[in-house]
Amino acid sequence: MSSLIKLLDRVNRFIGTSTSILTIFLVIVIVFDVFLRYFFSITSAGSTELEWHLFSAIFLLGAGWTLQQDRHVRVDLFYQNFTDKQKATVNLIGTLVLLIPFCWIGFSESISFVQASFAVRETSPDSGGLPARYLIKAAIPIGFLLLLIQGVSLILKSVKTIISA
Repeated sequence: MSSLIKLLDRVNRFIGTSTSILTIFLVIVIVFDVFLRYFFSITSAGSTELEWHLFSAIFLLGAGWTLQQDRHVRVDLFYQNFTDKQKATVNLIGTLVLLIPFCWIGFSESISFVQASFAVRETSPDSGGLPARYLIKAAIPIGFLLLLIQGVSLILKSVKTIISA
């Protein structure tokens, strides 16, 4: 079980740290866009779309790693005072009842959405927009899959904690 946990965590750690590099590019694009807009009155649909494409990729591909690092949003009103076994039980139930179904629905429903986009080689409807919009749409099922993988890792960690406590 430990080796499977390590493998699943390694996948999300690699994707997450790789994706975090995109934040540097996002900041550069935003600063460049703002500079051109305010100093030269130049705007571009392509740069605006690149900003939201980068943000989308960061959010979608980094969600699993965020869960792994326990940096996701949680209401810790009671959780912070729980024992490790109680925390593991809450994580197990929450992951099985909420996270796994959410990821599965998100993954399965986004597949046809992405396939349709690839089929028509979807591009931006805006003049000067980015080509290949289907590539960023492909990040949707990938992001849900990575979150699902991390959910499985969390289930295994929770079971391991419950059994050993």
